[in-house]
Amino acid sequence: MEPRNTIFFTIFFIASLASLLIPITASGHANHVTALFAFGDSTIDPGNNNHLVTLFRSDHPPYGKDFPGQVSSGRFCDGKLVTDFLAASLGLKELLPAYLDPSVTDTDLLTGVSFASAGSGLDDQTIRLTQTLSLPTQLNYFDEALGRIRTRVGAEEARRIVENSLFLISVGSNDMFYNFYNIPFGVLEYGSISDYQDVLLRDLEGVVQRLYRAGARRIAVAGLPPIGCLPMQMTVGSIFPSFHFLQRVCVDQQNWDSQGYNQKLHDLTSTWQAQLDGAKVVDLDIYSPIMDMIEDPAKYGFEETARACCGTGLVEAGPLCNAIDPTCPDASKYIFWDAVHLTEAAYQVIADATTTTALPQLLG
Repeated sequence: MEPRNTIFFTIFFIASLASLLIPITASGHANHVTALFAFGDSTIDPGNNNHLVTLFRSDHPPYGKDFPGQVSSGRFCDGKLVTDFLAASLGLKELLPAYLDPSVTDTDLLTGVSFASAGSGLDDQTIRLTQTLSLPTQLNYFDEALGRIRTRVGAEEARRIVENSLFLISVGSNDMFYNFYNIPFGVLEYGSISDYQDVLLRDLEGVVQRLYRAGARRIAVAGLPPIGCLPMQMTVGSIFPSFHFLQRVCVDQQNWDSQGYNQKLHDLTSTWQAQLDGAKVVDLDIYSPIMDMIEDPAKYGFEETARACCGTGLVEAGPLCNAIDPTCPDASKYIFWDAVHLTEAAYQVIADATTTTALPQLLG
């Protein structure tokens, strides 16, 4: 082979090999995400609460019924969470572990963990009720983890990992449950739902700014789900005198509240991105995909939208969803696993929506 052809072949071979080594996300974007770090509540807690003294635990059957090995890992689900699907699609790991899991090593931290705690919220009153990890405590654990990462790979590599990581925040629903709808502390203190939302969003802004100061540059913040369509809220709405009395239907006002919060969050993320130099901050719309599943279940292969898979499907969650409760034969036909949380099948839908909408904004 002539020298010129040899050089051309070598360059072509190296370029081809390099293209194979660059993972591609489901949206077709090159994946430059080094790790996934999650903060928030039960929607993304893979088992941190297993190590807390709290009622908000799911480390017991039938939780984990469809999880690998049928392990009750502490996820409030029959199987995997959105963060698990995202970690896998980004080529990081098959499952995103809990930071407090004693089996998590310093090497595991390099590709991410979840600091989320079921029952957590932005309001201190929520934490006093649930006895779980507040967002400031979760951020303290992240600082601790960052110290372990620096020790493992050095300060410069740690900075690179954090800068190219995806940071996901999912919080706020518990604040609405416990301080406005079901135990109305917020009504007494703040008066209007709009004012209470503003307080929560100010606290959320502090979380985003603290992550930015720690080096985070890709931050995704989930909005609220259609809270009024959660089986628990439908049940509560049918008990108390209202337009929904004795009817298990979505509580419209709570859904309107969620939409109002989400619009405020959307406006704020644009402001934060403009203010935080070099950062990309996006809001994740989980309201729309959940409502679409509820309104057009057959499109996704679902059959049941108003009841959960566990027990009666009306009120069971956490300790009330346990080994003595019967479960539906096929959770993939249900949107809700327990009266508050989605099934693995529904979380997969949200993960797919996130991959096609939010990730391109963060990775582009």
